[in-house]
Amino acid sequence: MDNIFSQLPQDIIHQIFSRISLRQVIICRSVSKILNSTLSSPSFTHLLATTSPFPLLALRPPHRHHHLSPSPLLHLFDPIQTHWLHFSLSFLPFPSAHPIASSLGLLYLWADSPSSDSNKSLVVCNPLTRRYKTLPQLGSAWSRHGSVLVGSTNNRVIVLNELAALYYSNSTNTWLKFSSNLPSKPRSPIFVNDAIIALCDVGSPWRSQWKLFTCTLQNLQTSQPWNTLEKHEWGDVFDILKRPRLLKGFGNTILMIGGLKSSFSLNASCSTILILRLDLGTLEWGEAGRMPVEMFRCFQESSKFKVFGGGNRVCFSAKRIGRLALWESNERGKEEWRWIDGVPGNGDGLYRGFLFDARLDASP
Repeated sequence: MDNIFSQLPQDIIHQIFSRISLRQVIICRSVSKILNSTLSSPSFTHLLATTSPFPLLALRPPHRHHHLSPSPLLHLFDPIQTHWLHFSLSFLPFPSAHPIASSLGLLYLWADSPSSDSNKSLVVCNPLTRRYKTLPQLGSAWSRHGSVLVGSTNNRVIVLNELAALYYSNSTNTWLKFSSNLPSKPRSPIFVNDAIIALCDVGSPWRSQWKLFTCTLQNLQTSQPWNTLEKHEWGDVFDILKRPRLLKGFGNTILMIGGLKSSFSLNASCSTILILRLDLGTLEWGEAGRMPVEMFRCFQESSKFKVFGGGNRVCFSAKRIGRLALWESNERGKEEWRWIDGVPGNGDGLYRGFLFDARLDASP
């Protein structure tokens, strides 16, 4: 095997192996020393990252299994190859590790401190190369009540709740704390370029009223960092959706997903699940997707559902369904809905997750 590849130019080998799946690349690295060296080289891993992105769907473990993970695994679904991948996280030296987010090939996890149950640490790692870095410890309340946001620029990390925001400074390896002063708990906050966007309920205890709030990283250190993102022409866009949630779209867009109410009454039932897209440049909404009636029937009996993903892929889960619903949209805007079977684990079916772009060149 080594003799075959030793006679080929390296750029030819790179082009050949950049056209196969990530799973096959990892397998081929164990075939021979020459392949391992070639497929681990910086030039190949960079080519793989720029020409063959792997938008995998990663599952978060159920909350009740947080402390019960003797052999922790990261479960990933490849929507192109339509099969599940499983990466071991046993290389992390922590009693438990809970994957929560990812950006540019790096995985972020909450990990228990070996010396104290009251402290947690955010760990950033590349599960493919098994390299990791531990960020400074935080109190366990941040892992229970804070949302972790990771940006694509300089590996930015923010932990956010309604009272405060923690910003990780890579240069000083410390957490910087700022007041957030949001009107309520931020729901599904997301990073878009240099801004944080979140949904907040500003209504009464008996009736929700949702608004979009936004804050730039530069304004985070001011006394009034948040501004409402609204436009009079939007009308009742927030009133037609039940339990709306946000996901990052492509480019300068965001997705808002929720149950489409059949009326404006307080306890109105939903007729389907709607995906709306907001262009942050023009501040105009448009419909991106609508779950087919036959598929929605499986979600009707659930009091709530979870959504995760982003870009042109959104996953849906609910209790007692046992599989995931997947929405996909191509470049022409044509949408497709399908089921994902074989979901690993034995949770309650209310799966959570995030997108993971697997990369061999990502370093913590």
